[in-house]
Amino acid sequence: MEQNNLVEYEVCDRIGYITLNRPEKRNALNFQMVTELRKAFSTAERDGSVKVIVLKANGKAFCAGADLDFLKQLQQYSLEDNLNDSNHLMELFLAIYRSDKVVIAQIEGPAVAGGAGLATVCDFSFSIPNAKFGYTEVRIGFVPAIVMVFLIRKCGELRAKELLLGGEIITAETAVNYNMINKVVPAEEIRDYVRGFALTLCSQNSGSSMQLTKKMVADIQTFQVADALRFASKMNAHARGTEDCQRGIAAFLNKEKLEW
Repeated sequence: MEQNNLVEYEVCDRIGYITLNRPEKRNALNFQMVTELRKAFSTAERDGSVKVIVLKANGKAFCAGADLDFLKQLQQYSLEDNLNDSNHLMELFLAIYRSDKVVIAQIEGPAVAGGAGLATVCDFSFSIPNAKFGYTEVRIGFVPAIVMVFLIRKCGELRAKELLLGGEIITAETAVNYNMINKVVPAEEIRDYVRGFALTLCSQNSGSSMQLTKKMVADIQTFQVADALRFASKMNAHARGTEDCQRGIAAFLNKEKLEW
């Protein structure tokens, strides 16, 4: 296991585990923690032994959002300082969203503000029943600006406005109903469930196909219909020429079981 002060990184069975490791501060985000998260995701991205990434946390909270001491520091920042810091967080969210590898959030406690943002940008999010979610920035005069880009895509404008303008804390079941997260799993089962889900992706799905599919989902929403179809046709043709596709079709035609 590679361990920094605030983030742990470990690989097991082709799963890269990135663990928030600041339990005494409810895994609140500050500049250093965002830096270490970016480093961990970059490491997992380059790690050829990793096919799926799981983001989880030590302690009773998944992530409580911005650190209070960090918020105090922001009051002294210039516009340039604040822009640099905002870009730092934006790059983390974008790295997760556009990762070539599937990213799964394993949420075993409250995910609030920036913590809810981390859950939002992951490809899959599984939560225990007692976890809570909320974008509470408007209650302290702040704006949930960066996560808004991703939340609108995931939930739609109606739910995004309800969550971002209302600032309410919601239950895990409500988060499922709002399309914020995928599923609620009993607390005693979630670790095995997430591991089993990740292992299924590793063994049954082509890594190349998952990578191309993620890219298309991210990009295709910005196109007009005709342009989207041309892009889809191009990606379809590209996929046919990949080694994974050739292997997969050959195995299908020969009625062979393929282990990816």
